[in-house]
Amino acid sequence: MEILSSPGEMQSRVRQLRQSGKSVGVVPTMGALHEGHLSLIAAAQSDCDIVIATIFVNPTQFGPDEDFDNYPRTLNRDLELCQQTGAALVFTPAVDDMYSPDNNTVVAVAGLTQTFEGASRPTHFDGVTTIVAKLFNIALPDKAYFGQKDFQQQLVIRRMTQDLNFPVEIVTCPIFREADGLAMSSRNRYLNPTERQQALALNAALEECEQLASQENLSASELQERLNAALSAAEGVDLDYAAVVDAATLLPVNSSSKDSVAIVAAQVGNTRLIDNRILSSVGH
Repeated sequence: MEILSSPGEMQSRVRQLRQSGKSVGVVPTMGALHEGHLSLIAAAQSDCDIVIATIFVNPTQFGPDEDFDNYPRTLNRDLELCQQTGAALVFTPAVDDMYSPDNNTVVAVAGLTQTFEGASRPTHFDGVTTIVAKLFNIALPDKAYFGQKDFQQQLVIRRMTQDLNFPVEIVTCPIFREADGLAMSSRNRYLNPTERQQALALNAALEECEQLASQENLSASELQERLNAALSAAEGVDLDYAAVVDAATLLPVNSSSKDSVAIVAAQVGNTRLIDNRILSSVGH
């Protein structure tokens, strides 16, 4: 496994690999790797000749009062896991490698970024799309792998990739969960034992929503009301949003919607958590 931190060196190395006919998959991460990240690396390995994992805690996707300084950084362990899972290259740039002092360019996607996570974290998605665009230009992948847990993020990245004609296929992989159902997240380590139990309310409410969608003749708005009620009543859960929307647009479900998604975000203690469930078509 090769570890590179220079964008120029990474580009040169990937060009060599591509010239030899190798296909390339990239898994962008902020480190603090867990089984969910490793499943992305495994998926990339099954599809591509060369897998690149990137580890970079991106400052531009954190708001001024968020946890950039405290975000878990476990590089040595992350590198061991990347090697065990089969990554061929790991890109570990410093902030100065990715953002020069006179950097003035931002990649922004309109529309999809204005609601839900975008409304709660106004600068977040501009940071995400800017860094992913840079990583695409550095790693030159054929495919890029993202987790379903960050549902709105993968939609935004798909839109950016399409609009800017990146020759990259976006692959969204299923949510990995702990044995008790909590969606795996690097931020789960912030939760104390009491909060850890309270956080299970997110998955429980989504499971109930999924069951209702499959068993009851309920509209999207009725499902959303039930989802909101369940999470608003959950002890220790400070609900930000809970919605049932079109899975392709995040707009209200209508007659042309193929799939719906139930998405939730909440604060448990000092930790912001998100989760979701893809639903079969529901009424509008």
